[in-house]
Amino acid sequence: MTDNIEKSIVFVGLGNPGKKYEMTRHNMGFLMIESFAHLHRIPLKEDKKLCARTGKCLIGDWTVHLLIPLTYMNVSGQAVRAYINYYKLTADQVVVVTDDVAIPFGELRLREQGSAGGHNGLKSVQQHLGTNRYIRLRVGIGRELHPSQELSDFVLDPFNKSEMEQLPTLLNQGVKALELLLKDSLQNAMNVVNSKLKPQEEKHNG
Repeated sequence: MTDNIEKSIVFVGLGNPGKKYEMTRHNMGFLMIESFAHLHRIPLKEDKKLCARTGKCLIGDWTVHLLIPLTYMNVSGQAVRAYINYYKLTADQVVVVTDDVAIPFGELRLREQGSAGGHNGLKSVQQHLGTNRYIRLRVGIGRELHPSQELSDFVLDPFNKSEMEQLPTLLNQGVKALELLLKDSLQNAMNVVNSKLKPQEEKHNG
């Protein structure tokens, strides 16, 4: 990660608030940030003013901000913009963690910038930040649809048994990917995180 003057970074997890969405595929971003907070013992508290659950701590020489928007997925960017405005941060200090149906379940992909790829949460973040130049960690949830199943239903379904068994390992890998951004350059972190992607997955995701 390129050094910022303030050495601050914001890890944002995308998802939908509410009990019924907790363990659904679309909430992978929430789960990743919660795992990071648990490992580093960072309390997450609801901030009604910023419409988010937030936490902050010092890790090494980084001030790490954790942000879980309590807006719905499609308007996640509102909470991200409000938060960085409040703390006087910039888009290049933001790392968004989100689910990705184009990547097989259990795979991670780290990128410095890129399109929203049809993801409504990323579309909202891009709109409110006014740029697509923000880091994103995409977490694969696969796309094994039943013939009659809509994509929107798939992402809002709970994890199946196999996915639940793999989830702890995946969350641990995601936390390690975020930690790499605090220890190494972005390029080196991308090389490590993306090294497990198969060539056809890399080509598909651009």
